[in-house]
Amino acid sequence: MAKHVKVGDSTIGSGHPVYFIGEIGLNHNGSVDIAKKLIDVAVLAGCDSVKFQKRTPELCVPEEQKSITRETPWGVMSYLDYRKRIEFWEDEYAEIDTYCKKVKMDWFVSVWDEPSIDFIENFNPICHKVPSAALTHDLMLKKLKDTGRPVMLSTGMSTAEEIEHAVALLDQDNLFIAQSTSTYPCDPKELNLRHILTLDEKYPCPIGYSGHEIGLQTTIAAVAIGATFIERHITLDRAMWGSDQSTSLEPVGLTRLIRDIRIIGDAMGDGVKKVYESEQSSRDRLRQLF
Repeated sequence: MAKHVKVGDSTIGSGHPVYFIGEIGLNHNGSVDIAKKLIDVAVLAGCDSVKFQKRTPELCVPEEQKSITRETPWGVMSYLDYRKRIEFWEDEYAEIDTYCKKVKMDWFVSVWDEPSIDFIENFNPICHKVPSAALTHDLMLKKLKDTGRPVMLSTGMSTAEEIEHAVALLDQDNLFIAQSTSTYPCDPKELNLRHILTLDEKYPCPIGYSGHEIGLQTTIAAVAIGATFIERHITLDRAMWGSDQSTSLEPVGLTRLIRDIRIIGDAMGDGVKKVYESEQSSRDRLRQLF
């Protein structure tokens, strides 16, 4: 089994540039115009892809929560109606697909239920993502495997045994796994970055990191210890409405993070000691002293 997975025109795995996913999620607040602006941010910052979320609200909202009222920017409405209001449907995703092709940005989604897999398959996505909440949804995992597309598995709120079970249901030759902690924002003490190393030792798949912390340094540390791909939420403004906005990266932070990740990737090297051409003149001059 390979430690590399082909996703779109990119390859995720050791020895390849760190693959960066800009998680738009629901930070578009139901607006295609905001989604396009976030895609533009991702392009300028150097993301490899952007990711949205797709749910069937009637299936994904617990029955006892459907009629609970909520204050929103669009007025007071039931939680079910709110979830429908911020969800993208066929027309919106068709527009996003066209726009991403125009600006040459790959995109995919986290699928939260089986009908959403069928829905998004119509757009020929580069891959699918299993969100942490759905890691134990066996029927959905089997359906995702049957698509034959690469699958990203996020491991937040999961035990080692649950992860092992989920991986067994998927095609490990076409799988990449993300260490994650499903707390928003996440305390650095609970990020458990060393679990990246644990996953890497256990599974024959590229291992990466999906972070929900505030700041950049811990994500940079994830790359330094071996994460082959990174996912972070992005936003136009952390003060915007929405549950994920405050833990997302604004354009300047996103640009800095990707810049630093690229530098670290170059600096890691291949582990084989060599004398670089840039050292040769110093070597020739200074070694004569000894």
